[in-house]
Parts: sequence; structure tokens; C-alpha cells
Amino acid sequence: MIGHVTTSADTVTEQVLHLLELLASGATVADIAATTAPPAARDLALRIAHTRDVHQHREAGLTALLDTSRELATEHDPAQVLEAIVRRARHLLQTDLAYLTLYDAEADDIFMRATSGSVSAAFQSVRLALGDGLGGLVASTRKPYWTADYWSDDRFQHTGTIDGAVGEEGIVSICGTPLIVESDFVGVLFAANRTARPFTREDVALLTNLATLAAVTLVQTRALADAEHAVQALKEAHETVRQYAAGIEKAAAAHDRFANLVLGGGGVEGITHAVAELLGGWAVLLDENGAVRSSTGPAPDLVRSPEAQLLQDRAATAGGRLVHEGGTYAVMINAAHERLGTLLLGEVGSLHDADARTVERAGMVTSLVLLFERNAADARQAERNRVLSDLVAGRGTEAERVQLARGAGFDPVVVPFCLLVMLGEDTATTRALIMSASTAAGEGSLVGADDDHIVALVPASDADALAKSIAARVGRRSPVTVAGVGPVAGIGGIPAAHEEGARTARALIALGRRGQGAAATQLGFAGLIVGSDPDVADYVNRILAPVLDYDERRGTDLLGTLEAYFAAGSSPRHAAAGLHVHVNTVSQRLERIGALLGPSWQHPEEALELQLALRLRRLLVAT
Repeated sequence: MIGHVTTSADTVTEQVLHLLELLASGATVADIAATTAPPAARDLALRIAHTRDVHQHREAGLTALLDTSRELATEHDPAQVLEAIVRRARHLLQTDLAYLTLYDAEADDIFMRATSGSVSAAFQSVRLALGDGLGGLVASTRKPYWTADYWSDDRFQHTGTIDGAVGEEGIVSICGTPLIVESDFVGVLFAANRTARPFTREDVALLTNLATLAAVTLVQTRALADAEHAVQALKEAHETVRQYAAGIEKAAAAHDRFANLVLGGGGVEGITHAVAELLGGWAVLLDENGAVRSSTGPAPDLVRSPEAQLLQDRAATAGGRLVHEGGTYAVMINAAHERLGTLLLGEVGSLHDADARTVERAGMVTSLVLLFERNAADARQAERNRVLSDLVAGRGTEAERVQLARGAGFDPVVVPFCLLVMLGEDTATTRALIMSASTAAGEGSLVGADDDHIVALVPASDADALAKSIAARVGRRSPVTVAGVGPVAGIGGIPAAHEEGARTARALIALGRRGQGAAATQLGFAGLIVGSDPDVADYVNRILAPVLDYDERRGTDLLGTLEAYFAAGSSPRHAAAGLHVHVNTVSQRLERIGALLGPSWQHPEEALELQLALRLRRLLVAT
């Protein structure tokens, strides 16, 4: 008996020692349960193994949470944080998929934001109203829920949309836990399987801890992103303020410079130069006719191109605001709705608002300068008009008139001069006509308005050539009829010359020669009528000179044949009878006359001039 008891005790001792060895080696609960040992010792060993497994599982979970925390701490992009959360949740709980929804405060629902392991597009875009589905239940109660069989669980409200998305993904078991930071609900974190799985409390606790960590990290990441956005916005605002301050400083400098130019009596050339210097590139000021008034820098031929004309047209309708086409900018120069010109700029890059305002300010200052110049020019021209009015009316003594003329820049004593009378098409163009005529007449001339026409006193001796030249130059934009008289016999001859010029100008228009220039002496017999002192002998000689010279040199009488021809009604046969010569002789003489006078001598106008000259010659010879 004693030996048997000893053997049994040894066996028990060996079994207990074997259980301790299994526990020390980390054997599984199943291995321990299958070991032969006293029931009490085996139960104790099973409890110890189970407690060990729980602690190991918790330790593994805590380690995983620590690793997750480290991973999340390295992410600063909210999207990347969400991807890391669902990826870790799927890995820690060993599920088929994990996903995360975020709360939309405006819509008061949750929407899918990130997934890991999902294959369904419908599932990845689903939205859940609070209370619908397991996720909506978690969102509405702010508590975790889980189910081993979604389809048979009636604790939550099933909807067609949610069930369709869950079914397309093939999900069977789901565990969801809310993401909450303090009292703020952020969203719901889920872990799911495509097979039935009863989630343990340890699984739920692990997912809850991960959700808490994820919520804090997400909020912090959002706060960091918001802070970065705020910093960036602050930088942009600071840059905007800096640019604005720089623009104000530049505008102030431009204003001071423009003001100094105006106060210093500077012209538009200085403003054009200042704009080009302030902004770089080139600047060109065109007048109202599109001609270059002033320029600075290497401006291309673009300023005279159709594109530049289109840009000027756009600027004309912009109300003084800057317009641009490609790299060329333009602003209209206007005053009281009158277009004075256009300022063009190029090669200045992209202009900021402050630069644009500088250009527009330059346009305004230019318009003021042009108005000042125009007012001064108008005042000077008004004085010239008064002087001309006194000269053509003969008011005052000759000495007083000479003094007036010299005060206006014209000396009627030193050099010979001619008087011009100009009639334009439109009285509204009088200002432009005076300016153009002054430019064409040159230095030492006196140009001004008198009643409905323009009068010019110009140093010259050939009135006809001068009238033709001025009519051609001034009439490029609009036809101008110009009558020339002179040379004028001193200051005292101006009134009579003015009257002759006015008659000659009207005669040119009556004769159909509008827009041309001529002296009365070149109007044929009409010149005898409009001229102040008609020279009949000079007229006769000018018309008949070729024939008279020929007869004098050759001893012929072509002049008599010409008289007989016109007296016979331009009939060679009747003229031959009157001359008592053969008709062929008359024909030969007429051919010679045609060669001397030109092929058009028998045209009505020239034939009339010849007949009048022949009759006047007879009168001169008779007297």
C-alpha cells in the first residue's frame, strides 16, 4: 500500500511539473486542456494560460496602438491620416475590410471617406442618415455597436440604399465605434468581415481605443492643416499688403513726378518719358489723328498697325480706363468727352492694379497738359485773329498795323509776301485748319480766322504756286480751296488783296475747282473779273503768246488764220474763202496752230479763252 501511494504521488508530481513546463513554454490553452493531470491543477493551469493570453492580446493591442500613434504622428495630410487609420484597423482586428465615415454637420448625416479592402464603388460612396443602418445607429447614439450577422440583426433600421451597398460589398459581420473628441462627434470607424464573426469585447475595446486615437489625431491634423492654411493665407495677405503698399508708394512717386512736370511747365514729352521710365518698356502718345506726338523707347511699327487702331478704338470706349491686347496697353486721353489722343505702352510685362492706375493717372495729367496747351494756343490764336482782322480791315495807321503784325511774328516790310484765303468744307474744322495751315505756311507767317474763312500772310513771291502747295498739304484730310494773291504791295495792300482773295476763292468753287489752289491770274478771263487790278494785256499775251511768238519769228500770220477760223464758225472751208486761200492751206495752218497751243485748243473752254483774247487784242490795238 505504502509503495502504491508513493508511485501515485510521483505521478501526480510529474503531471503537475509537466503543466508548469507547458505554461512556461507558452503552450496554448488547447494543449494544456489535452494534458493528463489532476483536474484542479489543470483548471488552474487553464486559468493561468487564459489570463496570460488576455494579457498578451492586450499587450499586442497596446503595442499596435503605440505603433499606430507613431504612424499617425508622422502624417500631416488629413487624407493620408484617414487612409492610415482604416489600414491599421483592418490589420489590428484581422478583418476583411475597414472603413471610416465622417460627420457632415450641414446635411446632418455621415458619408464614406476612407476604406481599406473595399471593392464596391457603391459602398465607397454611400451616405447614412443618423439612425439608418448600424453606422447610423452608432452615429445617433454615439456608442459602439457590433453584429455577427448584419442581415438578421433587427436592432437597427435597414434601408434599401444601405443594404444594397452592404450586399454589393458582401459584408456579413460589422463592428462600429464612434470617433469623439471631448464632446465633438467626428465620425464612425468600422471593421467588417464577409463571413459571420462574433466580435469580442476585446475587439470592440481595441477598435474603440483606435477610434479615440484616430479622432484625436484627425482633429489635430485638421487643426494643423487649418493653421497651415491660416499661415499661408496670412502670408498671401501680407504679400498683398506689401504689393499694395509698394503700389501706393509707386503711385505716390508717379503722382509727385507728374505734378512736378506740370508745375514746372513741362510738356507731354516729359510725361511720356516718365511713364516709360517708371514702368519700363516704351511709351508713345498719339494725337487725335493717330500721328505720333511724343515717344520714348524703341516702339515698334505696331503703333501704326491695324491692331494699334483697334486698341485705340477699344480705349476710346473704356472711359479713360486702361485696356490691353497681348503685350500692348492703351488709355485714351480725353477731356469733356473730346478725344485728344491715346497713350500706348509696350514691353512692360503684366501690370498690377497700382501700375494700371499710374498709367490712367498719366492719361489724366496728359489731358490736362494738352488742355493747357490748347488754351494757351487758343489765346495766342485769338490775338492773331484780332491782328489779322485789323490788317484786312485797314484799321489804324500803317505804322500801327506794321507794329501789330511784327508783334504777332510777321514782318510785312522786310520780305515780299502773299495773301491766301482758304475756304474749308466745314466750319467745325476751323481750329484744325488753322493749325494745319500754320504748319504748312512755316515760320514768319501769320494765319488766322476772319469771318467764315482763313487768311494767311506768308513770305513768298509766287502766289499761284503757294496756293497750290498749301491746298495740297492742308487738304489731305478734308478739301480746302485756296486763293493766292500777291506779292502784296506792303501793309497798305492787304485790304485789297484780301478782297481779291475772297473773290478768287469763291470763283474757284463756282468754276468747279473746289479743293484746289490758284491765283486770280491763272483763272483765265475769270481772273479779269475777280482780280483787283486786271491786266488785260498780260492776259492776252499769256493766252496767245505761242502763236504771236511764232508769227514774229517766221513772218507768218497764223493769228489772222485763227481769227478767220473762229469768225467762220470754226469752218476751214469758209475761213479759206474769207482769206482767199485754198482750204488745204487753212488746214495746214490749223495743224501748226494746234501744235503750238496744244491738242485741246478747240475744246469749248480753251476755244472761249482764245476768242476772248483775240477780241481783247483788237480792242487794245484799236485804243
